[in-house]
Amino acid sequence: MPTATANPKPYALANLLLFTAGLVFAMVVIGGITRLTESGLSITEWKPIVGAIPPLSHQDWVHAFDLYKQTPQYREVAGPAGMDLAGFKFIFLWEWVHRFLGRVIGLVFFGAIAWFAWKRAIPKGFTWRLIALFVLGGLQGAVGWLMVMSGLEGRTEVSPYRLSAHLLFALFLMGALIWTALDLRSVGRNRDARPAKLTAASIVTLAILFVQLLLGAWVAGFRAGYVSNSWPLMNDRFFPEGVDWSNGAGFALTHDPFLLHFLHRWWAWAVVATLVVFARKVRRAGSRSASIAIHSAFGTQIILGIATVTTGIALSVAVLHQAVGALVLASTVWGAHVVGQKR
Repeated sequence: MPTATANPKPYALANLLLFTAGLVFAMVVIGGITRLTESGLSITEWKPIVGAIPPLSHQDWVHAFDLYKQTPQYREVAGPAGMDLAGFKFIFLWEWVHRFLGRVIGLVFFGAIAWFAWKRAIPKGFTWRLIALFVLGGLQGAVGWLMVMSGLEGRTEVSPYRLSAHLLFALFLMGALIWTALDLRSVGRNRDARPAKLTAASIVTLAILFVQLLLGAWVAGFRAGYVSNSWPLMNDRFFPEGVDWSNGAGFALTHDPFLLHFLHRWWAWAVVATLVVFARKVRRAGSRSASIAIHSAFGTQIILGIATVTTGIALSVAVLHQAVGALVLASTVWGAHVVGQKR
């Protein structure tokens, strides 16, 4: 890939990265639907090329269903529940759409970046960052397949830890795309602009938010959201009954659904307090829009979090909760970039 730049197009490249970040956001949303509909294990093979085409004939569908019938999830959960071919098609198509979108993201990003490189339109200093983003996207796909593999033998669901890695990888990729796009826009305004730096305040804020995202992924993986459908108390208690401390506090902190649910719902307020302070810093740094975006995102997320619990994890509400969680991260990354710009 050439490094010399004949006709840099930072704004066009930034728009491409933001579009790609939007596709990753869509994949996070569809991933939430896939998880909530128990669709993730419906496709038992990884075929990067021919797998892009779903079953086209009745015989193909029967074959795919037969492969699924060999999984522990079907033998112990879906089969006894009476899943038929129509039910299998429903979960298969959600997983197929999820994987297909991943392929689209890879093709769009690689093809567009190759075109920018051929036109020598990549601004100086961004070539290796774009390569790193592409590699990160590929690793995200690999982590997704490792997650699926964890549920094909000996388990009726995927590993909660691989699920959390898959989700957090996607969110990190989305954040990195947004950050790089904002750097490119800075170059578009000023050719000599330097990349923004992560400040101490931004690192602390993102770290506190990361803990909440990790807890949320574990709550999803361990199905901990179902242990209580009341708020603010959990089953009429502030601290829930049923936490299993028999294997020690460390084990409970990373495995027990009651404790994970409790931590996720109350750590949220630490995130809120941090984001309120951080949004004010963002506004003082010169971006009222980013500050408003942060407040709007976390305010909506709190409401959706409560609604997710009180509706007993209704599909539409839970998916919106995951989607807005991604927007909380996106707005925080935007704010961190504002604070980290040298003026």
